[in-house]
Amino acid sequence: MDKLKKVLSGQDDGNADGSGILERANQASTLSWGTRVKGFLICFVLGVVCSILGTCLLWVPGFGLAVFAVLYSLGNICALSSTMFLMGPCRQLKTMWAKERVLATVIMLVCLVLTLCAAFWWKNNGLALLFCILQFLAFTWYGLSYIPFARDAIIKLFSLCI
Repeated sequence: MDKLKKVLSGQDDGNADGSGILERANQASTLSWGTRVKGFLICFVLGVVCSILGTCLLWVPGFGLAVFAVLYSLGNICALSSTMFLMGPCRQLKTMWAKERVLATVIMLVCLVLTLCAAFWWKNNGLALLFCILQFLAFTWYGLSYIPFARDAIIKLFSLCI
């Protein structure tokens, strides 16, 4: 259990030079393991609640799509940032931009911005919904990258279906 705590909190990193501001902030953190888990759970649950609430408000006439786009995007940001409590901000950013996750990260962030643009600036409901779906798929693909062989299993499942 101690090894898991060290790995998730970023203390097991053998090449931590402490030169970056995020690394220094991560090392200066005084949060205990219990507080980190509570922060993770609160942030993750808040993200899920925002996404579900946004989905429920999607069908409200007039302003439903805009509220949905904001709450769904906010929910994804909260869920994504919740792991910063466990790993720390520096390690989270390093893993987000690792070669096996960079494409999913870029697509997710671009679709997040495009969702908000389509809802508020372009006022195009179809595009906003499309970007939300793409955002969901990219976030799912990003999350699957943390589970060993999960992406390979999904690809094999879809190749069998097709």
